[in-house]
Amino acid sequence: MGRMSVLVQYVVVRGDLLETMKWPIGAVIAQACHACTAVTHLFYNDNYTQAYLANLDAMHKVVLEIPDETSLNNLCLTLTNENIDHKVWIEQPDNIPTCLATKPYPKDKVKSYFKKYKLLKL
Repeated sequence: MGRMSVLVQYVVVRGDLLETMKWPIGAVIAQACHACTAVTHLFYNDNYTQAYLANLDAMHKVVLEIPDETSLNNLCLTLTNENIDHKVWIEQPDNIPTCLATKPYPKDKVKSYFKKYKLLKL
């Protein structure tokens, strides 16, 4: 990898959880944490994941906002079709897809999938 590209993990959270559904901010942050933990577990032995975890003090995450469940499902489909490893967190028992996290990737390899989304703001 070297200097070609920093490893980054993208976390995409549904904005309507905060705005329309009025979820508490802590609950929304917990969803992102669940997704990050789950995707790290699922792809633990991946070379990018291991390189990312080897330097804990230099982890890069980008937390973005996506409008709603339909948009989240569409992004999931795109990433699946492009073989970009990720995990959609589905909150139980409500069965609500809340966010998506990718495994760590070189930023240059995946940033194009996330360009249209803005940073999550409260």
